[in-house]
Amino acid sequence: MLPRAGIYYFPWEIGSGVVPEGETVRTYGRFHCYDMVRSRVTLVAQHQSVQHQVHVCTKFVEPFQAHTGSLYIVLGEHEQSDDKVSMIKARVLTCVEGMNLPLLEQAIHQQREYQQERELQESKNNGLAPRPVPP
Repeated sequence: MLPRAGIYYFPWEIGSGVVPEGETVRTYGRFHCYDMVRSRVTLVAQHQSVQHQVHVCTKFVEPFQAHTGSLYIVLGEHEQSDDKVSMIKARVLTCVEGMNLPLLEQAIHQQREYQQERELQESKNNGLAPRPVPP
């Protein structure tokens, strides 16, 4: 059976506890550093005045070309590492340098609004409570 497609989460949501462990996620960030010994990449993203880090386990995607400062999208499962760090176990790690980041963020917001409307409509039709969607 194939794993789920993954829900887009913003980098600042990954470490904040919003994402349940085991959830299949998609996120993005600028490549900051790579620890080859531990197979761990750190992506960073700026939100308002705070810089957020996303740690990515790269065991399943190695070897890959590391481009420091470039924008990457990661798809994988959210989990706690052995040292209690929130991390994404990557199935896909893709350099998307040149992508319009504000447009991606806008698309994520619009996708969430659409999914909330759809869940609300389905719950009205079925008489069920809507499933929570990330903020």
